[in-house]
Order: sequence, then structure tokens, then C-alpha cells
Amino acid sequence: MTQNNSLILLASFQAKAGYEDQLREALANMVEPSLAEAGCLGYRPLSDPAVPGAMICLEEWTDAAALDLHFQTPHFNAVAKILDEILAVPFALRRLGEAPGTV
Repeated sequence: MTQNNSLILLASFQAKAGYEDQLREALANMVEPSLAEAGCLGYRPLSDPAVPGAMICLEEWTDAAALDLHFQTPHFNAVAKILDEILAVPFALRRLGEAPGTV
């Protein structure tokens, strides 16, 4: 993961109580179709064992245009509807960059 000038994102999710399994399943179902997209370099959902229902997805895209296309795919639109029902709060999306002095 991590190519020069790629777009690295951290999406964070918090399931409503009782919807933890649905969140895990929804994010797991996004991996294969997302990785099949031309601009997707990485797509990895992870859970926080210390916080029930908390998950993140670490994503890497070639550029903002690839991410914009991702947001228009049928699999993204399908999961967005599911997330609307099962999340305690809307998901947060943060763009990450290289730490100074590590490149």
C-alpha cells in the first residue's frame, strides 16, 4: 500500500448497538468490488476490539477522480443505504498524508 501522490483515506464507522455484525458484513462485502475498481490501490476494513461496533476502513486511491467514481458505483450506493440504517452516527472520512520526515 501507499504509492507516491496517492489518496489515502481513513473512514470510521460506529454501529448502533445490535448492528455490529451487519456493519462487519457490509464492509467486508465492499472489499472485492472496490479492489476491482481501476483506481483502487487498497481497501481494508479493520475493527477495534476495545470498542464494540467500531470499525475503520483504510483505503488508498490513485487520485480524487478515482474516489469520486467509487462514490458512484452500485456497490457503494448499496452499502450507503445499509449504513444509513445501522450506524449510530454518520461515517467520518479523513484524508491522511505522509508523516514529515518519513519519506
